[in-house]
Amino acid sequence: MRVKRMTIEQGKRVGIDRFPNFHRTGSIRGMKKLYYGVDSLLVRCGDFIYNVTSEPQIYNQATI
Repeated sequence: MRVKRMTIEQGKRVGIDRFPNFHRTGSIRGMKKLYYGVDSLLVRCGDFIYNVTSEPQIYNQATI
């Protein structure tokens, strides 16, 4: 389960708060399986993990 990371400042710059999210303590595998799909692109920013599948350039900007 690959999740890239992004600083809070980077997240504010790209407007990451407009994407669906869940808390970092949630199950990545479960969210991909039940809601987002196994090919979804997830980025962790602060305490939340965001689904940025609709804009893959945000996923590519994030660090590993």
